[in-house]
Amino acid sequence: MSATGQNIKRVTVMGAGVVGLTTAVKLQETGRYAVTIVAEILPTDPPSPRYTSQWAGAIQLFLTTDDPILQKAEKETYEVFKKMIETETEAAALFKTIKVELYFKDPRPSPDPLDHFPDLKPITEDKFPSSDVVVGLEATTFTIDVPRYLNYLLARFLSKGGQIIRGTVQHVQQLTENPGIFAGHKGGEAPDAILLCPGLAARSLGGLEDQNMYPVRGQVLRLRAPWVDHFLSVEGEKDQAKGRLFYAIPRSSGLVVVGGTRGANDWFPVARKETTERILQEALDFFPELAPPEIRAQRAPTVEDLRSLIVDEGCGFRPARKSGVRIERGTVDASDGKTIPVVFNYGHGGGGYELYFQSSWGSANKTLKLLEEAFV
Repeated sequence: MSATGQNIKRVTVMGAGVVGLTTAVKLQETGRYAVTIVAEILPTDPPSPRYTSQWAGAIQLFLTTDDPILQKAEKETYEVFKKMIETETEAAALFKTIKVELYFKDPRPSPDPLDHFPDLKPITEDKFPSSDVVVGLEATTFTIDVPRYLNYLLARFLSKGGQIIRGTVQHVQQLTENPGIFAGHKGGEAPDAILLCPGLAARSLGGLEDQNMYPVRGQVLRLRAPWVDHFLSVEGEKDQAKGRLFYAIPRSSGLVVVGGTRGANDWFPVARKETTERILQEALDFFPELAPPEIRAQRAPTVEDLRSLIVDEGCGFRPARKSGVRIERGTVDASDGKTIPVVFNYGHGGGGYELYFQSSWGSANKTLKLLEEAFV
């Protein structure tokens, strides 16, 4: 339903990452809001470290987090994704239902967040990929083809009457004006409310300047390996202290995202050669099935066999926040003296995990509720 009529509230959303797009879709589809997204980078743009969502592995897991807001949002998002897969033909093609193999070098917590999977079961020691693994678990979940999913959200938003304006926001107060100013238009009506989904830009955005925000750098390779049909990860506390882990995430497109790193406060904007080499070697050691089956049928695969599969490599900055995700209501003073309600929705990269995907719909639910409370 497109938003038309006298009772419609105008809302400006800053940010077109997965959090901003999901929130904008959620609002626009209620039919009660006319939503405009203002963003500097869009899903249709080439991959960039400044647009973290493009580099996300995006597999739905239940991760260890102490943030109750994220825990709730993660469960709600899981249910939305499941419904998409089961009932929406167009959206279902963006997901790949797979078996996951999770290997840990340290004991798991009790209770374990992974217990939310109904088919979770242990993996026997003879299948462990390295001698220092102490726990192995398997379950069924799904991965998301990120570039296609982001464009799906964008198209879904526009099809319901939403508007997109490309613009660079320097200060929150700019958003209190008609969003057309970012496209060089004068006049028009100011928004009734603002939603801030700036990701890591919350750190430098004027009027916000949230110094609790920091990057957790993730470096990945994308390999063309359509024969890979399951996910595998290996991680441990000592590895995490060094900002490293291993994972391989197959997508419906036939690409496999292989990583990775969790480098807190690491701002290096391109792929490091030594990290690429480490990822390739661990891929060979832990998951030789990444190599083409015809090669494995003849001989043991090598790093060079994997290197030939690389489509691209890059990195993104997960938007982490020291004090946890921020989903709350506030206000901003416009230049004409009016006070406009604001809802903050950012800081989903806690612990270096891609919780901005895994909690996106649950976060949008909470944002919508706060927005409606602001208009009561």
